[in-house]
Amino acid sequence: MAPMTRPLLNRRLAEFGTTIFAEMSALAARTGAINLGQGFPDTDGPEEIREAAVRALRDGRGNQYPPGPGVPELRTAIAEHQRRFYGLEYDPDSEVLVTAGATEAIAAALLALVEPGDEVIALEPYYDSYAACIAMAGGTRVPVTLRPHDGAFVLDLDELRGAVTDRTRLLLLNTPHNPTGTVLTRAELTAIAELAQERDLLVVTDEVYEHLVFDDAEHVPMASLPGMRERTVTIGSAGKTYSFTGWKVGWVTAAPELTTAVRSAKQFLTYVSSGPFQYAVAEALRLPDTYVEGLRAELLAKRDLLSEGLAAAGFGVHRPAGTYFVTTDIRPLGETDGFAFCRALPERAGVVAIPNAVFYDHREQGAPFVRFAFCKKTEVLQEAVDLLKRLG
Repeated sequence: MAPMTRPLLNRRLAEFGTTIFAEMSALAARTGAINLGQGFPDTDGPEEIREAAVRALRDGRGNQYPPGPGVPELRTAIAEHQRRFYGLEYDPDSEVLVTAGATEAIAAALLALVEPGDEVIALEPYYDSYAACIAMAGGTRVPVTLRPHDGAFVLDLDELRGAVTDRTRLLLLNTPHNPTGTVLTRAELTAIAELAQERDLLVVTDEVYEHLVFDDAEHVPMASLPGMRERTVTIGSAGKTYSFTGWKVGWVTAAPELTTAVRSAKQFLTYVSSGPFQYAVAEALRLPDTYVEGLRAELLAKRDLLSEGLAAAGFGVHRPAGTYFVTTDIRPLGETDGFAFCRALPERAGVVAIPNAVFYDHREQGAPFVRFAFCKKTEVLQEAVDLLKRLG
């Protein structure tokens, strides 16, 4: 058989190999190190929600194909959630779409809304699927870098405005922001909203960490700002708020025309998924406010435990205003290469982290930064902190 001369992988995906999460999780398994790399909790969410999934399975709800847009109970609960927390009104039938997690929602939105040659502006560093989904849609990604300043990562609005061209189709935002923990302020989001309207841009906004905000930070949905409801696709997820990341239940809320467009792409990705879990998530979204308040307080304590431990170990620490990740600077440890540092860390200290450079187009900007997840048991975080003292 003659050798194939053309590469097998679509050239749009040629730059994307195995994800860093797979690599570092495999490293954790091989070395027995504590995995503070991938962002998943090491305990399940509320018992009553897990039991709701069991009931749905036993009652035969969702065991066969659920409706393509999602089961009515969940779409109604999502609309109620948006009204309850943000005063946003969405029609469950025409303005809510259930997806296989937020990752599929991102993919479907970009495949639906981006034409080959369109430019998509994303805040760098960004969740790694953003780059792949823009590439699959044939778009051109244009990163605007969040830069460290006074212990946080900050958006330069002038740089954002300068990145918009006649080819820009949409802004892809993430707030609270993974991996930096930045929460965009109302003033920043208002300026972005004004730019989107001035330049006739769509906005896709990933808000999966919406309830994981700390201190004085406030999560402001882009769609709640004047003039933005009709041009914003909002993405949410049950995984981060309710600690059932394996269920892969996400959603889109948007105006009817945008929802229809995203559904047109989504139906040819998974069509449907997570049938019984959709009923359970509908119940989760109706938990009292005390659940979210308790989760936030618990994660705040874990953030502070890990942040203080990392600082004591010699890292420069950027304490996050949201999400469940702490970004650190390894230069105070005499290191500059996050990849090399993270690959050696399991042997040096028995802990796994993620090099932030994988989230950058401008790799040099992210080279000295390393991300740790604090969505773990308190005793696991304490053990990790004790192990990291070896670096001192």
